[in-house]
Amino acid sequence: MISLVFVPLYIKFLGIEAYGLIGIYLSLVALLSVLDMGLSATLSRELARLSASPDTEREARNLVRTMELIYWGIGIAIGAVIYLLASPIARYWVNVQPSSVATVEEAVTIMGFVAALEWPVALYTGGLMGLQRQVSLNAVRAGMATVQSGGAVLILWLVSPTITAYFKWQILVSAVQTLFLGICLWSALPAGTGEKSAFRKELLLKNWKFAAGMTGISVLVTVLTQLDKVILSRLLTLEMFGYYVLAFSVAGALTHIVNPIFSALFPRFSQLVAEMKEAELSVLYHKGCRLLSAVVVPVAITLALFSKEILTIWMGDSLTANHTHTLLSLILVGTTLNSVMTLPYTLQLAYGWTNLSFWKNLVAVVLLVPSLIWMTARYGGTGAAIVWILLNAGYFLVEIPLMHSRLLKKEMWRWYFVDVGLPLAGAACIGMFSRIAMPENSSDQVAFYWILSTIATMFLLSAASLPDAREWLRRYVLK
Repeated sequence: MISLVFVPLYIKFLGIEAYGLIGIYLSLVALLSVLDMGLSATLSRELARLSASPDTEREARNLVRTMELIYWGIGIAIGAVIYLLASPIARYWVNVQPSSVATVEEAVTIMGFVAALEWPVALYTGGLMGLQRQVSLNAVRAGMATVQSGGAVLILWLVSPTITAYFKWQILVSAVQTLFLGICLWSALPAGTGEKSAFRKELLLKNWKFAAGMTGISVLVTVLTQLDKVILSRLLTLEMFGYYVLAFSVAGALTHIVNPIFSALFPRFSQLVAEMKEAELSVLYHKGCRLLSAVVVPVAITLALFSKEILTIWMGDSLTANHTHTLLSLILVGTTLNSVMTLPYTLQLAYGWTNLSFWKNLVAVVLLVPSLIWMTARYGGTGAAIVWILLNAGYFLVEIPLMHSRLLKKEMWRWYFVDVGLPLAGAACIGMFSRIAMPENSSDQVAFYWILSTIATMFLLSAASLPDAREWLRRYVLK
């Protein structure tokens, strides 16, 4: 929420063009995320598995040390590459006026330092997730996000309203956050025997298959999710690219809802798989899917149906809303489908089954990347958003039957109709009725309360459609 709250202030101080540079940085980091090589997910899964077994303290500490050394090496290499490519990116890739080239080059140079310092965060986060220290992790991340975003606004307001000042602040915050998360992870590990932790090549060999599968998935997902931004950053002016980045940033709010549920359940799924408790795993899987749908779907439908009004109220700028709202509504359709697929994907990872995700993404790359290039070149951001919808609709219709033919058999229709279908149908009916009934030319204040009452009604209906919520209501409220 913090990352979204401060976006209007960033645009106010920096302008939409400079905000586009922030989008370019996020795309660079996402593209380079393939260099994670599946290590953060592997560490999370292995620490969860080891925590269910006795006498594994030494292996756990050596595993963290091994992956930590590799991760820091990759981070330094990433920073160096971005630093060296700063001039070509500014001069030959980003579409800016000649007078702005020097500023863009300086900003990209600073991005290299930020990326190097922030890179190990993913590994430390994965380790803490595996140890099921989500509460401590979330406290640190929430606190650092407040300092990172709030401090950036203060820097832009009181020191210098420039993109270089923004990224210099990110260097400091990234260094502090990485250091603190590293300390938290090592403090959370079992004490061990007192032997110094060391790099162990055999631990990499032991986990190479899962890590390799995650690497393949990461490469393909990165192509599918970032190619549109790479193309648009070249074809569009920095101003128009900024509007596209804004739409994806708002739609990306759903991931901030989904990720905590993934973080909580992935290590627990892994433990139950290791202990071969399939019945308990099935119950937890469906509860998690229902919870995710009940929380994500009302937010997504409200944002999609009232995108123009929400952007106008939030940004205080009708011009920005007019350029962004259609893109946002389209992107949200695909992002919602992607979000409800999170826990089926989590279940696959808990079983160490990466083949399905790898092959589905490979097929998607072969079929959809040419479509993405053509649609983006022809229709700009709207074309890219349509391809995003088609991609995730394919996942929704194809991946679930394939997965449940092997894992938790006979549970597919329950997922489609109970876990996803009921919350989706109920929220969609309320949302469409509210959209049609909303008075025309409403003031911002009327629109705000209308939208607020709509999403509140959606949440209540979604909760009422879930057996877990009804049971809780019967037991603790109506007794």
